[in-house]
This record gives sequence, C-alpha cells and structure tokens, in this order.
Amino acid sequence: MSTGLSDVRALVFDVFGTVVDWRASVVEELERVGRSKGLARDWPRFADMWRQGYGEGMRRINDGADEWVNVDVIHRRKLDSLIEEFNVTGLSESETDHLNRVWHRLRPWPDSVEGLTKLKSRYVIATLSNGNVGLLVNMAKFGGLPWDCVLSSELFGIYKPHPDVYRGAARLLGLQHREVAMVAAHSSDLRGAGKAGLKTILVPRPDEYGRGKTADAPGPDDSFDLIAPDFIALSNTLSA
Repeated sequence: MSTGLSDVRALVFDVFGTVVDWRASVVEELERVGRSKGLARDWPRFADMWRQGYGEGMRRINDGADEWVNVDVIHRRKLDSLIEEFNVTGLSESETDHLNRVWHRLRPWPDSVEGLTKLKSRYVIATLSNGNVGLLVNMAKFGGLPWDCVLSSELFGIYKPHPDVYRGAARLLGLQHREVAMVAAHSSDLRGAGKAGLKTILVPRPDEYGRGKTADAPGPDDSFDLIAPDFIALSNTLSA
C-alpha cells in the first residue's frame, strides 16, 4: 500500500457518477416514459440538463441564495421546469413523482458491487454524497451496494465541497481526518476533501456523460494520494 494511505481506516465514496452510472439509468427511464406516452424527445439532453440543475441548486444553497432543501426537492424543481420546457405531456402527479425518484434507482457501474465488497473486508466503507439519506438508502437496496453506513451532506445542512461535510464524516466515524480517504471520480470533490484534511483517491469514470465524455478530469495542478482505474483494482492496490 502507498505509505500515504497507511493510516486510512475508512473509505467514503462519492456516489453519483463514481459508484453508479446515473446518466444511462436516467436516460433509460426517460425513454421508457417517452414510449409509454408516445413522446419523442431528446432524452439524453433532458438528462444532462436535469443533472445540471442538481449542481446549480446546490451551489445556490451553499452560496446562501436559497434556503436548505434536500436533493429530492432540487431534482423535482428542475424536473418540473424541464417537463414544461420539453413539452412532456400526459404525466400524472404519481407518474411525475415516480420519475423524480429514478435517482433512487440508479444502476451501479459493473465493478462497483464486487469492488466495494472486497474493500469492505478491510475498511469501513460509507457513502459521502450530496444525495439525501433516503435516496442513498433506496439506491443501496436497489443496486445491492454493501455500505457499512450511509453518510450524506443532508446530515450537515450544506453540500460538498464545503469542508464541513468531509470533516463531519470523519467525526461521525470517530476517526481523524487522515484516517479517512475520499474516493471519487470528480477532481473538484477530491480537492475539497484534500483541503479538509482527508486522503484522496481518484477512480475515473471516463464514460459518465456518455462514451468518452467525463465531467471533471484532473487539472495539471491536481495531486491525489492514489489513482485506480476501478474499484476492483483499488482493492487489489490497497491490499498489496
């Protein structure tokens, strides 16, 4: 193992994009809705704009422009505006609510369950996501994700990359900052974790936004404690 990670006792994971393939899952659900309602729309663009609204909503809360709401509410607000913008007709309230909760039903990347299970044999593994607790619990049940516990920005009333989220996770786990490593596909998340004193592990997901389309590639000044191509390789590296 890298000597820089020798003190690590817990791994905390970003979830959207890092553990689960949110885009393919959401596009598939939108296409299903479109077929059921006889609607032909640009569903991949709809999904990308929905995701963009998630980020915008969190930034407004962290900047103090909006009061705290959880991610389910942020998703629903953006969904309502996109339904109007894309002229998606014929959805009942119950159907709209079910569609909004597609974020609770995201499929893991192919290596996620096996890799997490291997890592769990040696480390405490937990989410550290901006998704709300209920969403993350449902997602874990849906995808068979073997978390030891579910930690969320919701517990701290502010969203990543605010340092209170990373430091709060270490505190709730009863660990020093250096004993916790943040695992994420997104450099911005890891920068926030590193500034808060956590160790950092990059697991790139180059197809997050479609084949060969990543959201947040490392910059020239980024330096992480470890880079692994997937969770199985990460487990093998940490066990060496």
